[in-house]
Amino acid sequence: MRLRTRAGLLLVAGWLLAGCSAPAQDPVPRPAPDEVVKAATQGLTDACLARQGLTAPRPGRSPAPDSGQRRVNAALFGTGPAELSVDLPTGYVVRAHTDGCLAAAQRRLYGDQRRWFRASVIVNNLGPEAAHTHRSLAEVRARHRAEIADWRRLRAHALTEATALLDNPPPTGDPRP
Repeated sequence: MRLRTRAGLLLVAGWLLAGCSAPAQDPVPRPAPDEVVKAATQGLTDACLARQGLTAPRPGRSPAPDSGQRRVNAALFGTGPAELSVDLPTGYVVRAHTDGCLAAAQRRLYGDQRRWFRASVIVNNLGPEAAHTHRSLAEVRARHRAEIADWRRLRAHALTEATALLDNPPPTGDPRP
């Protein structure tokens, strides 16, 4: 076979070089973004509970006595009236606390717990809203374009913070180095 063009020669040379190179190494699989944020959230909440002399319940472990479980729940989720609230078009109201270990972890990772709470509740309820209002999911998404964009920005911030936290955990387990 004779190649008559310079481009043809370069193409064949490229094929030959590619065939002679070392086999590509499979990159180390990276955890999914959800798993990274979840691991950082768990680390932050565990450290927060530990500073209070408490431990989070884990599957496979025997549960704490009722009084101990109430203390863990109060430390983890907060106490008193919920300070955050979102009324959904489905008629449901979702509430959360701004105190507690989970709230502290959300502030650390997302930067703004109130914005994250509002955006995540709305985005997580787009399907039920579509069903309740008899609209398509595309229509509901278009209606909540601003909340979806905010959710994406906050989620990207959380992934960056979570990655940094997991790569360089604070020595004392404090939420802020």
